[in-house]
Amino acid sequence: MRIAILGSGGVGGYFGGRLAAAGVDVVFVARGAHLAAMRQHGLRIDRPDGPLHVPKVTATDDTASIGPVDIVFFTVKLYDTDGAIAALGPLIGPGTLVIPFQNGVDAVDLLTRAVGRGHVVGGTTYVSAVVSEPGVIKYTAMGRLVFGALSGPAPALLKELLSVCQNAGVDATLSERITVDIWAKFARLTVFSGITAIARSPIGIVRSDPDLRKLMETALHESIHVARSKQVPVAHSIFNDSLASLDALPPHTKASMLEDLERGQPLELPWLSGAVVRIGHQVGVDTPTHRLIVSLLRAHQNGTSKA
Repeated sequence: MRIAILGSGGVGGYFGGRLAAAGVDVVFVARGAHLAAMRQHGLRIDRPDGPLHVPKVTATDDTASIGPVDIVFFTVKLYDTDGAIAALGPLIGPGTLVIPFQNGVDAVDLLTRAVGRGHVVGGTTYVSAVVSEPGVIKYTAMGRLVFGALSGPAPALLKELLSVCQNAGVDATLSERITVDIWAKFARLTVFSGITAIARSPIGIVRSDPDLRKLMETALHESIHVARSKQVPVAHSIFNDSLASLDALPPHTKASMLEDLERGQPLELPWLSGAVVRIGHQVGVDTPTHRLIVSLLRAHQNGTSKA
């Protein structure tokens, strides 16, 4: 199985690195200093239990040099989606599957319009990982992939991917209800990203402050209300399940949007709390907490870094 990682940042770099370290044929699509470092030194994943170094990786900024692959992990930041879609063409063969492991709930529709529904399956991921310096991924917590067919039985290629991930020690699930899984992650992440970003604090501080925790719970109710109003059959236990998962995170864990905010990078705000507000308006659900998050972060949406 040949896998292309289109977007080799925190998510793509972490999972691609884990697979490559296990001997899977992985090619990374990256750019700039990160690409140069990967070509020269390989890829290093810094983990609480010790670093993982893959000394030699295949990395490029030109998808035409790769050709068709079996699986594409579509893992770019949401604001880079259009550019990444434009680069997808050379990677697509007759049986190629593209799996969007992005935040938000818009990726499947965008990719389906670009490459056709037959090439797109659903995916979501739970991981806290960022590029800490070129060629280095800092991993903090979690580390799970979830993927599945959008309808009907799972393609054989997805079953093979599940086996590949399991053999590499990567926690992976082949889901029979991937749309629900995507929305469940969305409900939780919009809260985790939004509240930690406006508080400029990791999850431990948010959890322990009564007012911030109340804000987090209110935002979670709004996200879930939007999902149910979209006729997504999320579990009855989603509120308690989401809180339990947030409470289980190491206290120093930061959402990637907070990491981006601290570094002056663009934010995924329009596709997270911004999407809750947008979709809420479409389905007639008021979302005042997410509107507040958007208002407080809008000035930073395009980033401030000159790097």
